[in-house]
Amino acid sequence: MPAFDTGVPALLLRLDPNPFHHGTLGAVRSLGRAGIEVHAVVESPRSPVTRSRHLHRAHAAPLDRGLPSVLRTLRRISDIIGRPAVLVPMDDLGAIAAARLAGQLTGRYLLPAQPPDLPERVADKAELAGICEGLGIPHPDTVVPGSAALAVAAARELGLPAVAKWSRPWLLPGGSGLRSTCLVRTPGEAGELYARTERAGSSLLLQRRLPESPSGDWFFHGYARAAGGCAAGGAGRKERAWPHGAGLTAAGRRLPNPEIERAAARLVGALGYRGVFDLDFRLDPRTGRCHLLDFNPRPGAQFRLFTDSGGLDVVRALHLDLTGRPVTTSAAEPGRVFVVENYLLLSLLAAPPGRRPERPAGIEAAWFAGDDPGPFLAMAAASLGRGAAKALARAHRPRPPAARAPVPPGRRDRDRDDHVARAPVTRPS
Repeated sequence: MPAFDTGVPALLLRLDPNPFHHGTLGAVRSLGRAGIEVHAVVESPRSPVTRSRHLHRAHAAPLDRGLPSVLRTLRRISDIIGRPAVLVPMDDLGAIAAARLAGQLTGRYLLPAQPPDLPERVADKAELAGICEGLGIPHPDTVVPGSAALAVAAARELGLPAVAKWSRPWLLPGGSGLRSTCLVRTPGEAGELYARTERAGSSLLLQRRLPESPSGDWFFHGYARAAGGCAAGGAGRKERAWPHGAGLTAAGRRLPNPEIERAAARLVGALGYRGVFDLDFRLDPRTGRCHLLDFNPRPGAQFRLFTDSGGLDVVRALHLDLTGRPVTTSAAEPGRVFVVENYLLLSLLAAPPGRRPERPAGIEAAWFAGDDPGPFLAMAAASLGRGAAKALARAHRPRPPAARAPVPPGRRDRDRDDHVARAPVTRPS
C-alpha cells in the first residue's frame, strides 16, 4: 500500500440526496482503510454510509444547493475538522461547487488546480458535444433546439426513438417529475418536453440513439495528476444495468480497451483537466467505434473496480497527489468484477439473461464487506422497507371497476330477450 499522509483528513462532499449512493461508501472504506480520517456530507443520519466503521464523522448537508449555502457548510465543517483536508466531491454538483469556490477555500481544503469553470463545462452535456466535435472524439449526433417546432423537426431528423437530455441535470428541481435523460418516441413528445425548458433550468438536447449491443456499454475511470498525465483507473465494460439497457451499473468488469483509453488521455490532456473523472461510452455496432456519452468530473460509483494490485484507486491517488506523495501504479487486474448487490438482484429478476459470466480475477462488492458489515445490513433493511411500503401502497390503491365480459355472439339475442322478459312492466294508471 502507498505511504499516505494520514495527518491530512478527507471530506467527501455529496449534494445529491441519494441514500443508496454506494460510491460514497466505497470512498469511505478506501480512505479509512488507509488510516485516513474520513468525514462525509450526508443527506440523513439514517444513511447506510453512516454505519461504516471507517467513517469518522457524518455532517449534515446544506438545506439548499446554492453556492452561498455550500460555502457556509464547508466552512462550518472545516472549523470542526480543525486542519486542512482533502476535498473529494462525489457528485457533479459537488465537483462544480468545489471548483467554483476553490479560491474561497484556500487554507481549509486541498483541491486540484484547474480553471474554476472546467468541471461545469464538461458536465454540461451540450458543452461536451461541442468539445467532442472540436477534438474529433466520437459523440452521438446532437441537436440543441431553439423552439418546440425545432425540437419536433430534430426528433424526426435524428430518428425515433431519440435520446432527450437536459444539458445541466443538476439544476432539475426536486418533485418536477423531469428525468435527466429519457427517450422520446414521437416528435410530439420532443415538442412537449421542450415546453418544460424553463422548469428544467437548462437547455434540452436531442441525440441520435445508439443501438444496444451485448458488449456495447463501456466506462473509463481515471485520475489526472497535478503534473499532468493519467494515473490509476482504467477501462471497463458494463455487464448488467438497472434499469436494463440504460441504467446504473449493476455489474461491471475491468477490461482493456485501447480506443477509449486513448480517447480519455487525449480529452483530459487537451482540456487541462485535473482530478478524478469518470467517462461513459457506448459502442456503435454500425461503425465499430465507441462514442463518448458523458464526462463526470468526480469518481464514478464503481471506481473500486479499478483498484490495482498495490491497492491504488482514483480516490487514493487524489489524496496522495494533493498531499505531495508520489502516485505509483502497480499491475492491473483485468477481469476484476464489481457488483452492486441490490441493483444486480433487480436486474437478474427483471431483465433477460446476460452473457455467460467469465471467471473473475476478483470481485469487489459495493455494499458487503467482512470488516464493515453495518452499511450492507442498513441498505438491506432500507431496501426491504421501501419495497414493503410500495407493496402496501399498491394494495390500498383503489381498483378500477371490472370490465363487463363480452357476450358470445350466439347468446346475444337470447340474453336480450331474457333482459326484456325480466324487466318490470309499467302499466298505465
